[in-house]
Amino acid sequence: MNTADAKRVLETALICSSQPLQVRELRVLFNEELGADTVRALLEELQDDWAQRGVELVCVASGWRFQSRPEMREFLDRLHPEKPPKYTRAALETLAIIAYRQPVTRGDMEDIRGVTINTQILKQLEDRGWIEVIGHREAPGRPALYATTRHFLDDLGLASLDQLPMLESPSQQVAALAGLSDGDDRLQPALAIDAGGHEPAAANEPDIDPAPPRSPSGQGELLSPADAPIDGPPSDTSRDAEPADGGDPEPAART
Repeated sequence: MNTADAKRVLETALICSSQPLQVRELRVLFNEELGADTVRALLEELQDDWAQRGVELVCVASGWRFQSRPEMREFLDRLHPEKPPKYTRAALETLAIIAYRQPVTRGDMEDIRGVTINTQILKQLEDRGWIEVIGHREAPGRPALYATTRHFLDDLGLASLDQLPMLESPSQQVAALAGLSDGDDRLQPALAIDAGGHEPAAANEPDIDPAPPRSPSGQGELLSPADAPIDGPPSDTSRDAEPADGGDPEPAART
């Protein structure tokens, strides 16, 4: 099979797939006769082939996929004028804390925000597939540790958490997540906030109840997974996340 035919096969598989495909999955198309490096090289050529079109080939956490370019949203929205409900700022702030400080407990989030977090907010983010419980901290009550998922990275069009803007201010982090949503038509306006930084709450999303700042939660050993850090820069907690270059992931403990 020549290069043109191989690219045509990859292109067809990616367009017809409803989910991102990893390099190891794409190799099956060729009975694994093509190596991972060869497949990645062909994918990069495909990216160049589609550079001037309204659809682009990108590598996200779950693999490679075709998606519409941000500048096409104005026209695509005319096909579906109804907008999904926006998330409240409380939900965005909670999601930003988990994304930038993970793994964190609910108590950690409340310490940072200075308010009590409604359980429904965490449930909403879990139901959306953006966060999950990855273990429990060895502390009184064994509080659950939350982290973002690979689906969260896919929806933001990212391959890893390293691609999140490095920001310290919680408000900047919230704005960054909202801004990143511009990169994926399917996510926008799920994370959108208006120019003033406020938005109406969705009908099924409750507000939070203000409360005085809590005392800092006790830091303890992470029980599961054993090697997940409690402090320090964010690390990709996605399951079996594929490297940013689209290569096959190395076997590793989930962090």
